[in-house]
Amino acid sequence: MFWKLTALSTSSPVESVLDKEDFTLEELLDEEEIIQECKALNSRLINFLRDRAQVEQLLRYIIEDPPEDAESKRTFKFPFIACEIFTCEIDVILKTLVEEEELMNLLFSFLEPNRCHSALLAGYFSKVVVCLMLRKTVPLMNYVQAHQDVFRQLVDLIGITSIMEVLVRLVGADDHVYPNFTDVMQWLADSNLLEMIVDKLSPSNPPEVNANAAETLCAITRNAPSALATKLSSPSFVARIFGHALEDSHSKSGLVNSLSVCISLLDPKRSSMSSPLMHSFRSQHMYESPIPVNPETISAMLPKLGDLLMLLNVLSDEKILPTTYGELKPPLGKHRLKIVEFIAVLLRTGNEATEMELVSSSTIKRILDLFFEYPYNNALHHHVESIIMSCLETKSDAMVDHLLQECDLIGKFLQTDNNPVISGDTNKPTLPAAGKRAPRVGNLGHITRISNKLVQLGNSSNRIQTYLQENSEWNEWQASVLQERNVVENVYRWACGRPTALQDRTRDSDEDDLHDRDYDVAALANNLSQAFRYKIYGNEDNEEDNGGLDRDDEDVYFDDESAEVVISSLRLGDDQGSLFTNSNWFAFQDDRIGDAPVSTSPGEMMDQINLNGNTNANGGNSDDEVVVGEEDELTESKDSVNGTSTSNTNLLDQFPGIGLVSQSSDANAPDTSFFKFETPDNEDLFGDRPLPEWVGWGEPSDLQAGGSTVNPI
Repeated sequence: MFWKLTALSTSSPVESVLDKEDFTLEELLDEEEIIQECKALNSRLINFLRDRAQVEQLLRYIIEDPPEDAESKRTFKFPFIACEIFTCEIDVILKTLVEEEELMNLLFSFLEPNRCHSALLAGYFSKVVVCLMLRKTVPLMNYVQAHQDVFRQLVDLIGITSIMEVLVRLVGADDHVYPNFTDVMQWLADSNLLEMIVDKLSPSNPPEVNANAAETLCAITRNAPSALATKLSSPSFVARIFGHALEDSHSKSGLVNSLSVCISLLDPKRSSMSSPLMHSFRSQHMYESPIPVNPETISAMLPKLGDLLMLLNVLSDEKILPTTYGELKPPLGKHRLKIVEFIAVLLRTGNEATEMELVSSSTIKRILDLFFEYPYNNALHHHVESIIMSCLETKSDAMVDHLLQECDLIGKFLQTDNNPVISGDTNKPTLPAAGKRAPRVGNLGHITRISNKLVQLGNSSNRIQTYLQENSEWNEWQASVLQERNVVENVYRWACGRPTALQDRTRDSDEDDLHDRDYDVAALANNLSQAFRYKIYGNEDNEEDNGGLDRDDEDVYFDDESAEVVISSLRLGDDQGSLFTNSNWFAFQDDRIGDAPVSTSPGEMMDQINLNGNTNANGGNSDDEVVVGEEDELTESKDSVNGTSTSNTNLLDQFPGIGLVSQSSDANAPDTSFFKFETPDNEDLFGDRPLPEWVGWGEPSDLQAGGSTVNPI
């Protein structure tokens, strides 16, 4: 049947063009199937495109701006098709390009400063060069070594993201594509490439140039150990980076991006941890151990701490930012937040000289003041918590004494908790709205977390334990307020809400739980997919339904992303409940509601759902789906319950876990044709909440659900 389609038996339009005695490249590029034919390795087409003249014309489409009066095909379609032909990675076409130096000169002439570098053509240029790096690595690197001005031109255009990606690939920071990677990295380190990139951090450059230069340098640090990374971490380059960071106090872009490079030098894997994939690796302890930081790198950073501390002073800043709770005068700003993050990462290196410098310069004390001056900046609170943990977990008694005694950490915590509202002090940067009640501060959650950590560390540190025991106000607050708060905020004791699991009880909810799932999405989606297999959501005829039963399970497999979509589409809203959720399902396994035992799995829970306490006479242990059919099916099923029909399609025989509410014996009672779910402890599923709109006395609904093995959402 497939081959009977006449459209598939005809020749390709590309072949029709090739059959002509005289045709042009534009005619081929105008055909929609040319990329498909290239990937199919059409010999006639490839032999034509591999010709030097055709390769040159394809390159000109990519690197040259179209004339002002050009048609849209010349402006958009032909450059796109030309780029796609190169990225099909046809060896003979790429070979023609790399073996002709004039063609390579034509390609890299796009980088010349007198050209107009549009983002569209820059993207096409980037894709072609990256393709050459992957498939023709040695010829490309030989060309670059012979034309070192290519690096200078790339660095000059680093503000274009596509060009930056080419540069990152060329310096080997993206992946090891070079056969002689070590030699190439050493050759790059001996050149002045790194100096040119670092100089792009200067505040005199636009912000996008600063950002892309910082991203390139961070990529080099993540590729450590290499000759380039070693050179970048040298004291001379660290001093050079800080020189650009502090060059102009009014330029925040240079400061922020320069500190990002310094943070990457101290923690090369930090920026890559921001991705969900790396976060999951970290939570499973599968990532590599951190690379030790060169002490000379840290020593080169310490003399600049005093200058950074001066930037944390907000008194000289007269900016005002209106907020929903009042105003910030001034706002903290991204540059001050980046300074605090840098201090947090620097302190985690465990360098003794760093700790002494931070104590003597009062940097830690100033950062703690910011914690209370900006009570709604969660990003700031996160970094300050990291700083406090590093101080408490260090082996240096001077750090602990400085934090608990000189900085009076415990006293400030107790003062904030006893009066948890914004003060009206005009000398403070956070001010409440005039004429309104001062709102509650937003850093109490971090105060609770740090306080619990103090109690935990006090059990293993005599010095911390001594400070805690000597403070009677702390002991009273811990025994009453803190313990009661921990009980209330312990989500694992809640009988409803988010699903819980045994392995999550000891997990840090602020970090690890953010990306983890408490339910098996794939398993849930596979159960839901059975509903689509049986076509119970549509009105297809019986022939289509029977055909759906014969398909393999692989045809209806859902991955995690598609499962999320399906699950979200079947939710009925928090105020109405969900067809797949039950308040008992969210109870922890060790808890009990009343005297009724709680099921240990959603499957057992579904098995216990019945109709008004009645079970089917022919009921078994089947785990088939819960089905609400069409109106005629409901009529037959309802009659089957009453014993008045012997239909071949008896829903109660096929689905013993569910039933229909039969008509009341009262003649005046309304006809109830909706499902009534009952939990094992005979507790009403919806309670006092209003019934969903799809449940009523009118027409029966055609909504269906998956089977009893569905996991809770």
